[in-house]
Amino acid sequence: MAIRLRKDSMTTPDDLLYHERHDWVRASGGTLTIGVTHFAADLPGGIVAVQLPAVGDTVTAGEVCGEIESAYVVCDFVAPVSGTVTEINTSLGIDPAVVGVDPYGQGWLFRVAGTLDAHAPGLLDAGAYRQQIGEE
Repeated sequence: MAIRLRKDSMTTPDDLLYHERHDWVRASGGTLTIGVTHFAADLPGGIVAVQLPAVGDTVTAGEVCGEIESAYVVCDFVAPVSGTVTEINTSLGIDPAVVGVDPYGQGWLFRVAGTLDAHAPGLLDAGAYRQQIGEE
């Protein structure tokens, strides 16, 4: 049985920035929380495994830093920003399907130290991302 997205998780939140490869970034103080969008999380067969960088690893914007696996496909996860990983969502090791159920909430992937503004290079605001995926 495939786990489907919660209805309130199927919209693109306005308070995030987005990478064209379907990742999102939430800035809060000196921390950037990173995850995948509902568009990317809705993989056939549901998400069955997530491989993330370790705390202390450095990720580089535009480079592969992990994998997301469904029952049928393994997708590279490309970092939307650069920084040092300060925290990973350890609950995904127990239940990776939460990424597909609540991608903007409990399904976040990892956090890096850093800040950014609304005009971060290479990142889209919610309206531009919605246009990219045909939501608007």
